[in-house]
Amino acid sequence: MEILERNFRFARGEVDIIARDGETLVFAEVKSWGRYGIDALEQALDIKKQRKIIETSKYFLSVNRKYKYMAIRFDVIFISPGGITHLASAFTERV
Repeated sequence: MEILERNFRFARGEVDIIARDGETLVFAEVKSWGRYGIDALEQALDIKKQRKIIETSKYFLSVNRKYKYMAIRFDVIFISPGGITHLASAFTERV
């Protein structure tokens, strides 16, 4: 993957990493917990947080028109004492 942006901010949200994976544009949320396991991701990445990421991704695409025809994927990268877990397609825009 080629990282295009880190900590991309918009008035309504933020995306930790925006990357290009071939012909797919990836919007990734990074979560790091020492105390909680991956099971706690559902609470940390609730519907409200997903909507903010989706809104921010739409804003990114509106100001970076060259990516507007690429496929889009929403990933989560979970960092814990046990290692790094990359969850590709963790959620969809159906939110």
